[in-house]
Amino acid sequence: MSRKFEIMKALIAAWSAGDIDGALSHMSEDIVWHYAAAVAPPLRGKDKARKFLENFKSQISEVQWRLFDYAERGDRLFVEGVDEFLSTQGGRVAAPYAGVIEFRGDLICGWRDYVDIGVMDAQRAGNPRSAWVSAMIDRPAL
Repeated sequence: MSRKFEIMKALIAAWSAGDIDGALSHMSEDIVWHYAAAVAPPLRGKDKARKFLENFKSQISEVQWRLFDYAERGDRLFVEGVDEFLSTQGGRVAAPYAGVIEFRGDLICGWRDYVDIGVMDAQRAGNPRSAWVSAMIDRPAL
């Protein structure tokens, strides 16, 4: 297992435990994070990342973030996974995604998640996830 993947797994473990400081400890002060790369402008800086994570944490009660595969090239880690969580209203949301994570040393300095926000919004509204989304995410994680 590569160092970059180990760092990503540590970030996931911190977030899954509700430890925002632990998750942020793996990010550079000047991180540029595109939570939904094609939908919203990026978060710039660790303070913005903290506000985003605090807001998101207030909306969820359980996290099951899983990675299915990864690859590396230079300072980049490419991942495929599912961001799955239980909302505070009791709805389960599962969104497959791909991400590109850029490192400077052992810190994440750039992050682009490619996710279909419509899939998440539909599930937040109470609609069941589609059969094809289930097929994509119902497989063993690393």
